Amino acid sequence: METFTVPVAFPPLKIVTPRLTLRQWRDSDADPFAEMNADPRVMEFFPSTMTREKSDEMLTRCRDLIAVRGWGIWAVELRETGEFIGFVGLHTPGYDLPFTPCVEIGWRLRADVWGKGYCSEAAHAALNAGFEQLGLDEIVAFTALPNVRSQAVMKKMGMTCDISENFNHPAVEKGSWLEEHCLYRLKRGYLA
Repeated sequence: METFTVPVAFPPLKIVTPRLTLRQWRDSDADPFAEMNADPRVMEFFPSTMTREKSDEMLTRCRDLIAVRGWGIWAVELRETGEFIGFVGLHTPGYDLPFTPCVEIGWRLRADVWGKGYCSEAAHAALNAGFEQLGLDEIVAFTALPNVRSQAVMKKMGMTCDISENFNHPAVEKGSWLEEHCLYRLKRGYLA
């Protein structure tokens, strides 16, 4: 297995784009985060929606990792209003996957803000931070095969997919329509 050192950035990164701020989590994010995680539209390509308890646990993990590393899955807010709209960020997968160790990019936004380009704007900024500020050579993304919306964002970022790298996600029930996942990769210098 190759050696992989998780980069650290201090102080914690805060990323600002023309319309968004990617930032450390706040206690006030808990209610809108739980509401988003309970929305069947948002969680369509996950095995289930999240209970309030699971949502709070995820928020705590995201906040704690940022506190330790200086980066991670950031809360995303609209700059104009300060309103929480979801998350975008970088993470080291906690599962034994065929391509780990690695850093992945992931996102989840409220359904009412879809189609406005926020996901692509935040993802581009997070990828740029991963390459430029953290010095990563490659960032990956993966999703269930039916999730064409997320795949469209991955392609828009310049990420590429090789069907031979499709895999069955170990956290998804065997035989589920969500079990097979595709893997997208992006090397430093190829961000669209």
